[in-house]
Amino acid sequence: MRDEEYDALDAVAMAGAVARGETRPAELLDIALRRTAQWNPTINAVVQMMTAQAIRRAASPLSGPLAGVPFLLKDLYQDYEGVPTSAGNRDLARIPAPVHATVVHRWLDAGLVVFGKTNTSEFGAKAVTETDLFGPARNPWNPDRTPGGSSGGAAAAVAAGIVPVAAATDGGGSIRIPAACCGLFGLKPGRGLVPAGPDRAELLHGSATHGVISRSVRDTAAMLDAVSGPDSVPPYPTTVRPDRFLDQVGRDPGQLRIGWHLDSILGSPPSSDAVAAVHDAATLLEELGHDVEPADITLYEADSAADFLIPFLVDLAAEVASARTGSALGAVELETRAAAAIGASIPAPRYAQIMDRRHHYRRRLATAHKRYDLLLTPTVARAPIPIGSSAGSALERAGIRTISAFGGAGLLHRLGGFERVARRQLLWAPYTQLANMTGSPAASVPLYWTDTGLPLGVQFIAPPAGEAILLSLAAQLENARPWFNRRPPSTAPTSRETTETIH
Repeated sequence: MRDEEYDALDAVAMAGAVARGETRPAELLDIALRRTAQWNPTINAVVQMMTAQAIRRAASPLSGPLAGVPFLLKDLYQDYEGVPTSAGNRDLARIPAPVHATVVHRWLDAGLVVFGKTNTSEFGAKAVTETDLFGPARNPWNPDRTPGGSSGGAAAAVAAGIVPVAAATDGGGSIRIPAACCGLFGLKPGRGLVPAGPDRAELLHGSATHGVISRSVRDTAAMLDAVSGPDSVPPYPTTVRPDRFLDQVGRDPGQLRIGWHLDSILGSPPSSDAVAAVHDAATLLEELGHDVEPADITLYEADSAADFLIPFLVDLAAEVASARTGSALGAVELETRAAAAIGASIPAPRYAQIMDRRHHYRRRLATAHKRYDLLLTPTVARAPIPIGSSAGSALERAGIRTISAFGGAGLLHRLGGFERVARRQLLWAPYTQLANMTGSPAASVPLYWTDTGLPLGVQFIAPPAGEAILLSLAAQLENARPWFNRRPPSTAPTSRETTETIH
């Protein structure tokens, strides 16, 4: 298979070509491995290769709706038996997983050929993908810019053309933010649709879920068909779902009522580019026959950022404590350590009050959805930011190091450490967290590029069990303004590169 043929296929089409005998899984894997070797020195997307396992699997009989398609897992939560799941942490990078995660089992049952794991921020705690352990993942559209986080490695790999779709997770926007930054489609499934097992009933208090980042809407639908449904001990009743998500692609969504909204969890204004992206999407939606208007609704409160971040930081404190069994403190990154220390200092009553307040956001969103089928917002507040720009200053890092060394988590909190963490991590990406707090499905759709050539997606938030309408509308938008063949200029392989192989 030639490179241009590989580029023309999404995962569904690749599986079809394998089923018809037009290509072999080993041939597709060879291209994916070669492209990883070509582009990884620039974008640092894949941090753990599983070449031997993939070659054996590609040579064996495969079955399933996606049989033979090369695939990448995210190096967070997605355990593959015998392979470490580092979560971007030095300690965990040494510990092989004892069993497959349930979602990984389901991807393998679908016939996918897993050949590596992608870069993520440490414990998935940032909206960028930059770790001390592996270094930063970089955006193929501009390697000086972030691909977003925490599934930045997955998005970079798909945008570079290594694979057509890659695994991701989303606990605060980690599917949608990287999709928006890299010109891709990213859907966060609603709470309870995709299992978190076998060792966990849910991820991040039910706020996080597994999913994928893809180049085509139908790939996301096919992947959701492959993994959705309860495991043996589900924490919630089974979410209502159609017979097949893939059948929603190409189905007329009907005339939808869509309200666009620019307020965010921080209350700070978005950039002119983000506003332009929303207005551009609203115009396209009107051209397609939908009813679109500014949504005069209130979704947030003054403490909304804290209501999202505090449970996140409490969970991070538990993750760090679990990872540090018998290890040196320095095995955890400084900023992660500080954020976890703040989480550990949160009084239990305050944590319980915040978890109760999250029900208010669900009610507010439900009220909005009585008027609107979907809400339209920016996915991020501005174009992908430069690598390293979200890190603390040298002076701030020195202060955190000194205070943390003396066990001053409470002092760190009182001195404004929490507020600085919140603003730095949320300022450029404050739109995705509402769907995590409420458990609602939401998707980022790549409809807009800035004048400097950077992608800037827009977000649609649906009511519970609204994945089908998100897929139907996204496919309609994909047909009206195709993005599949819109590729970063830096990822066009040369004729020499198309003839080389790494095994």
